[in-house]
Amino acid sequence: MTPLDTARLWLERLLECFTVTLLLTLTTIVLVAVALRTFGGNLPWYDEVASINLAWLSFYGACLAALKRAHMGFPGLVAKASPGLRSSLFVLSEIIVVGFFLAVGYYGYLVLPILAWDSLVALPAIGLDVTQSVIPISAALFILCELLSLPVAWNKVRAGIDSEEEAIEEAIRIAEQDLKEHRS
Repeated sequence: MTPLDTARLWLERLLECFTVTLLLTLTTIVLVAVALRTFGGNLPWYDEVASINLAWLSFYGACLAALKRAHMGFPGLVAKASPGLRSSLFVLSEIIVVGFFLAVGYYGYLVLPILAWDSLVALPAIGLDVTQSVIPISAALFILCELLSLPVAWNKVRAGIDSEEEAIEEAIRIAEQDLKEHRS
């Protein structure tokens, strides 16, 4: 296993743990809020914290999807193109994605000092700069995830492998294996 593979695996596990933690936290907050409302109580900070948690889950989940190359694209269309066009489309798409997240990260970072003067309504001890830090951090993480997954994706594009077909074939293989195990 190369150092790049090790870094990719380490980051994947870290993002999985973090996103699962965010998901469990969001679920717990929502269930507690529903239970309290059922019995006449409430959490005054529920709406703000749940919204922020959902945003964080979306941003960091997108980074995990980028690392696994599971975000939306047109792999079937690209795989059917000629090798030269396939490579050009891949390089162009990578430049666009990385460029977009560079802009998001840069401007997200520029906004943080402005937001430092404001805080959550229900939890004034938490500044908006903390809650909105997800934007530049996740943008940088997204770029890192794109770059760490780039060599494998490049090799697949060069070989004309359709990642959607590959995922479907893998799902079918797993389903057939499960079926055999359950019949035994």
